[in-house]
Amino acid sequence: MNEIFADLHVHIGRSENGKPIKITAARSLNFANIAKECADRKGINMVGIIDCASPYVIEDIENFLKNGEAYEIEDGGIIYKDKVCIILGSEIETSEVNDEGKTGSAHNLCYFPKLSDIKAFSKEMQNYIHNITLSSQRACISAYQLVDIVEKHNGVLIPAHAFTPHKSFYGNCTSRLSRIFKEKFDKIFAIELGLSSDTFLADQISELETRTFLTNSDAHSLPKIAREYNKLLVQDISFKELMKALKNEDGRKILANYGLDPKLGKYHRTFCEVCGKAIEGKAPVTHCNMCDSSKITMGVFDRIEMIKDKTETKSPEMRPPYIYQIPLTFMPGIGGKTIDKLLQHFETEMNILHKLSNDDIEAVVGEKIAKNIVKAREGNMKVESGGGGNYGKVKEHD
Repeated sequence: MNEIFADLHVHIGRSENGKPIKITAARSLNFANIAKECADRKGINMVGIIDCASPYVIEDIENFLKNGEAYEIEDGGIIYKDKVCIILGSEIETSEVNDEGKTGSAHNLCYFPKLSDIKAFSKEMQNYIHNITLSSQRACISAYQLVDIVEKHNGVLIPAHAFTPHKSFYGNCTSRLSRIFKEKFDKIFAIELGLSSDTFLADQISELETRTFLTNSDAHSLPKIAREYNKLLVQDISFKELMKALKNEDGRKILANYGLDPKLGKYHRTFCEVCGKAIEGKAPVTHCNMCDSSKITMGVFDRIEMIKDKTETKSPEMRPPYIYQIPLTFMPGIGGKTIDKLLQHFETEMNILHKLSNDDIEAVVGEKIAKNIVKAREGNMKVESGGGGNYGKVKEHD
């Protein structure tokens, strides 16, 4: 068995010939550059690229394979430099009727083993999506319907950033996933937590006790890849082995979730749209305690406090540890030049975050930055809560 690192939610900004895919993502974020970033700088062994249903991206993948830069394997996935397994995915927005009878929307991560599978999925989804070339487009179907289409093409569906106030199931559609998927809920064996949540918060909802938790980056730029990630125990890097790990089969499993302190997430606490500030205080916050306005964006912490059905958090025995870790790009005093200097000496971010001693790092970047890196990777830095689309802040080590 091998321990690997996986980030299963990375966007594409543009195709190789400059066609827009994810409008809000960086232009440099294309299929080939993601593969290279994971192999050469991040040290990520498995990456889920979730805009692969776009015909423009499919064309890029076909060219990538034809040029001999990577190859597809029988157990699913595309192997690059024998270091990285690329999992082909698609983020689909579905229309849901929420608990109040109003229309909501949620994002779904759909993963497929083969290029032929996602090509067939893309073709079928053109019946439900106006512009299949763009990322995260709304489909004129519900997740209840989508899960069957995904399964038809040998794929799996995982709810994306499940608690965020916009475009998520728990955030604006329902207090229980089982109400959305009904008798198909057993097909949902994993959920993505999102940057503003963690295991402690999510395990306050009893229906999630048997579901695997994923921590992914939702990267919209190359440096943001692996700001959250997972450590897996698998036989090799393939779609088949990933599925076994997510289902805890044959000794495969998630060993750890590495993520930001939820306070650093953009939607951790409720945000007042009038005052323009995150609202502290006893959760759940439903109106501003400064101006008394009800014009708010409900925070993840507050939403979970509102919908939880357990009086205390007790995670199941199979649940891996959630390890608070601050990525290099979030650390105070560390810019692009410092990161490049570290990578020149130590090759990948995973080496820096998991293998090196304080002395190793200090010899390259000095005592102050080394202390910040060690404290950050251990989750011991002070943070200020984020909200309303603004990230929290990391305070510099004294």
